[in-house]
Amino acid sequence: MKYSRVFINSLTYELAPEVVTSAELESRLTPLYQKFRIPMGQLNALTGIEERRWWPKGHVLSDGAIVAAQKVMAETGIAVADIGAVVYTGVCRDQHEPATACRIAAKLGVLKDTAIYDISNACLGVLSGILDIANRIELGQIKAGLVVSCESARHIVDVTIEDMLAEPTMQNYARSLATLTGGSGAVAVLLTDGSLKLDTDRNHQLLGASHLSAPEHNNLCQWGLKEVGPQLFREFMRTDAVSLLKEGVSLAKDTWEHFLEQRQWHEENVDKVICHQVGAANQKKVLAALNISPVKEFPTFKLLGNMGTVSLPVTAAMAHDQGFLQKGDNVSFLGIGSGLNCMMLGLKW
Repeated sequence: MKYSRVFINSLTYELAPEVVTSAELESRLTPLYQKFRIPMGQLNALTGIEERRWWPKGHVLSDGAIVAAQKVMAETGIAVADIGAVVYTGVCRDQHEPATACRIAAKLGVLKDTAIYDISNACLGVLSGILDIANRIELGQIKAGLVVSCESARHIVDVTIEDMLAEPTMQNYARSLATLTGGSGAVAVLLTDGSLKLDTDRNHQLLGASHLSAPEHNNLCQWGLKEVGPQLFREFMRTDAVSLLKEGVSLAKDTWEHFLEQRQWHEENVDKVICHQVGAANQKKVLAALNISPVKEFPTFKLLGNMGTVSLPVTAAMAHDQGFLQKGDNVSFLGIGSGLNCMMLGLKW
């Protein structure tokens, strides 16, 4: 995938307000830790995550995405009439139908000829949305499109802790640990063809993207509903973290080679990388496998945890705001999602 007329003109976000430390979560697991003599601090030691953020109880997902989207509108001054598509890409949604994007689009007041829909692709949702909008722009179908997402980890972490205490086994502990890294936040990304007059100097050109998959590993990380009684279902999430990391790194290595060849780049041509934020072990393994120096990466998992689809774009926004991403940098977005899917984007910042 190569692009010649697609630009990211805004990356805005909203962080959930409640800070939840790893120590707080572990304190709720005291009976399990005592049974297996697990030392407190293990969650932080294994993942490098000290805290994450959660929305208040009763928070409506689309509300977070609306706030992020309204920040885009305020920052750029883009006219609603110029937005040709609104795409919601979160794992978490308001409901099965209609598309969560519908309520967001209604609040923004978009016109009738605006395409409105949801996309689902695990933690790669926002990147998938970016490429979907990019394709529409490249084909000349629209001048601008908005990708929005909001993730919430509170409920699934609460349910997982209850299950860990109800089934206090080391096997259950191992397959549930990754869920405890979950954080919450919202993001909005504005893409245009570069022809609009906007109140911003952001003009990050999307150069191209590579996407490889390994769907035979679709069972390594699952989040859904399980039947626990007659017409009674309960949410669950389980992860084979060891296998997921191994197979994810292998797929990332293949995708990186494909990406560099397509862009006719070498590792030294990539100035900065923004990765999907999972944890310390994933960061170390992925960067080593791709031969990328850690100084080229901007990590946020320590204080934000894994925010799913929101993690990578929020990290990019923070990296820009803090001066890590500089104008003219060759930047690569590196995303790996359960499925398995791997997606890498190249941008001229």
